Amino acid sequence: MTGEPTITALHVTHHTALLLRHWGPGVAEQHVIEVGLEASDGSTGTGFSWTPTIGPTAVVALLEHDIRPFVVGRPADASALWPELWAHLHEAGSGGLTTIAMAGVDLALHDRAARAAGSSVTDLLGRRRDSAPVYGSGVNLHYDSGELVQQVERWVAAGYQAVKIKIGRQDPRDDVRRVAAVREVLGPDRLLMVDANQRFDLETARRRIESLQEFDLAWVEEPLRADDTRGHAELRASIETPIALGENCHTIHRFRDLLEAGAVDIVQPNIVRVGGITPYLAIADLAREHSRRVAPHLLPELSGQLALADPVETWVEDVEDAGFEQLGLLAEPTGVHISGGRLTVADRPGLGFRFRPGRTLS
Repeated sequence: MTGEPTITALHVTHHTALLLRHWGPGVAEQHVIEVGLEASDGSTGTGFSWTPTIGPTAVVALLEHDIRPFVVGRPADASALWPELWAHLHEAGSGGLTTIAMAGVDLALHDRAARAAGSSVTDLLGRRRDSAPVYGSGVNLHYDSGELVQQVERWVAAGYQAVKIKIGRQDPRDDVRRVAAVREVLGPDRLLMVDANQRFDLETARRRIESLQEFDLAWVEEPLRADDTRGHAELRASIETPIALGENCHTIHRFRDLLEAGAVDIVQPNIVRVGGITPYLAIADLAREHSRRVAPHLLPELSGQLALADPVETWVEDVEDAGFEQLGLLAEPTGVHISGGRLTVADRPGLGFRFRPGRTLS
């Protein structure tokens, strides 16, 4: 034994929050699985797993029945534990529910380490800047044109210099009209991104993106199924608009395949879906090795903290009225603040996530 702290307990709490703005028919809530961790030196950490609609009970089951028995007694070291836990769970899948569940433990370990050091996670990783740019993001394909324009006007009034909207209406002319209306509100100098959420096949994607070429898109996100590496590579070779991918990729191997295939320009790992901070940092390093930009997916109260430690200025995504604090999940603010289109983080220990009481499962 080295004398380093070991994990002595793992506690799981399931939180459900109603969305203030529904993300579409049947998407009215988010699920957060809080993971509390205790170590042999008396230190503690809090992390979480997250899934908007599908799989929260499966994530809880993995944490309760497969992860807790494995991690208790092992060193409270995120970088050492992560590959061992991933190998242990691999039979149940290399990513997806397994890595989502792992994220709760990994985040708790980083929170514990920073709090034990009297540091924020940002500073423990190595703060590079005091603020990061934020883009306004809306799950708004179901909005009518008036609602969409009003949303974009709110972002402009709040100082956002970049905006992302959904595309993929059944009638392609609707997409053109909606993007044109948004570009008019934004003017020529703000960035405009669009997200197809995997709705197109290859030929449809080519036609749809070509129809939007005049609006100077900063990127098109997930035009095809996220699993379709070859399709995205073929599409990227035939269009001028950069392609953003990654929110539905779960392992560094998947990101490597996309990068080596030349299929992606902007890499978008979701910190929870890839398994936490430990793999996220490795994926971000890999993207930079391939001279690709990183723009983490969602969760600004988490991804913003890592953006301030990134060697390159990184855009942070802020979905309107969907932050954990706005949804009433937190007992106190995390210290992450967005104003004038920039994100800052207060100097406080750990990750700063302190949840309201939920449905305790252990």
